[in-house]
Amino acid sequence: MRVSGAFEVARARWLALSALVVLLDQWTKSIASGSLSLGDPVPVMPGFNWTLAHNLGIAFSMFNDGSGWQRYGLSGFAVVVCALMVTWLLRLKRDEWLSALGLALVIGGALGNVVDRVRLGYVVDFIEVYAGTHYWPAFNLADSAICVGAGFLLLAGFRHEKRTASRI
Repeated sequence: MRVSGAFEVARARWLALSALVVLLDQWTKSIASGSLSLGDPVPVMPGFNWTLAHNLGIAFSMFNDGSGWQRYGLSGFAVVVCALMVTWLLRLKRDEWLSALGLALVIGGALGNVVDRVRLGYVVDFIEVYAGTHYWPAFNLADSAICVGAGFLLLAGFRHEKRTASRI
């Protein structure tokens, strides 16, 4: 099956979005690392602080207390998963743009955190939200891209189910 040139350009744009997420993520982490002190919150508004944190683990600091395997173990795992997602992205049909958007965001976010983990040995987090005395673990732009991308993938899955069910 031959794919048109315009379709190949569209696929390249999704991968360019992933690269843009990595670049923006690294840029914002660089600003945070250069202007914030580790663990010292800077209030922005009620419920929102800039707070520099170094996360050795994964989401919600899981595996944060490991013996050091996380740096390359988690990075290797993320790269393999991203390669599988790129393969999935390249196999999508033209009308599956919501899935493509979700995959592009997840890939970019995951690779943004891999860059930190390999280069620094930890992931730079700096966004902190809270309600009263309840704090959400600090996160970054890459984490946000992963969550939003996962949301788009779920939405695409629900849309696909609905279309499939309406054909029955």
